[in-house]
Amino acid sequence: MLLPITLLSFSWFASVQAGSQTHGENCSVSANRLQVGTYQLYTECDTVTFCNSSGLCDLKRCRRDDYPFGYQQDSDSIPPKCPRGQFCPDEEDACQPLMPVGSACQLNRDDQCQAPENFAQLADNTPHGLNFNGSVCLNGLCMFANVTLGLTCVVENTAYIGYSGSDEFIDIVSRGNCMNGMYCDSQQKVCIQSKALGVSCDADKECLSYNCLSSGTCGKAAEAPNHFGTWVYAIVAIGIFGGMFGTLTGLFIVHRRQRDSEREKRMQYWREQNAFRQNIMNMRQSARDSILSLPKNGTFSNRSSAMYSHEGPGSEDSQAPMMPHSTTKSSGLRQQYYDDNSTEYDDGIMVPERRPDGRF
Repeated sequence: MLLPITLLSFSWFASVQAGSQTHGENCSVSANRLQVGTYQLYTECDTVTFCNSSGLCDLKRCRRDDYPFGYQQDSDSIPPKCPRGQFCPDEEDACQPLMPVGSACQLNRDDQCQAPENFAQLADNTPHGLNFNGSVCLNGLCMFANVTLGLTCVVENTAYIGYSGSDEFIDIVSRGNCMNGMYCDSQQKVCIQSKALGVSCDADKECLSYNCLSSGTCGKAAEAPNHFGTWVYAIVAIGIFGGMFGTLTGLFIVHRRQRDSEREKRMQYWREQNAFRQNIMNMRQSARDSILSLPKNGTFSNRSSAMYSHEGPGSEDSQAPMMPHSTTKSSGLRQQYYDDNSTEYDDGIMVPERRPDGRF
């Protein structure tokens, strides 16, 4: 039952309504009224002014809230709050002294009434705020919230407009002047002991927790913290650590697969390069074997001397075995030949070694 009240309060503060007349402009005190459904004070003046007895909009001289609506933060024009023993009325025209019992007060303004001598005993310090320092404003009059069990009490029922999504409904707030732990029954007009958790109820005021559930029983207070069993904390802890372990395990698997993939790429590259190198070595060996298998006569020696000298071939018509004529750069598959059948080779041009008698 507190949820509609919360929505009602939100809509009340979010839709502050005020007139359009600014400071110094004309207004009418007779136009002041409480808005239907919200009971918010409406005047023809804007949010920072009030309509004075002269019919002019004047700057407000006091405030009730720490952060009043309509003012910029840290503005020098924000009016002061009233000191102890005084209150600021809804018009916020000036601070006034607290009113004694039986004096007129504004709707739901318990703070406008003087506190009883035993206010510490009567004051409602719960978040519900059923009275202010043991005083209540019921039906426009200041009273003490000191009526005991079974005695006649005063009740005030106020119908507010509540909102739930797109629906609009009536929410009746009932207040009385009974002592703490009791409520004023609207039918019998006597104080009755408030009900404990689980007992059937018809309104919030009937419950000690001030929360009558939609099921018709008193539930725990809306502001009460939730308490869970140890097993709930154990499950939550397991879930947290399980999630952390699962995340780390998943990251490890993903990164390991990435490392394996990169390693396979490097191995494939190494195998390709090794095969390429082996092919080059085979080609060099084949070229060397071809040169060694050629006949060693003078004619060939002269030709080979011209072909394989450091100065290059003697003419373009020269033909060499295993060396086709080409104008492009050599393939680089070159190997130096040694007469002693050495297997050593380098990247220089292959030149047959000249014998002491001048023949190759």
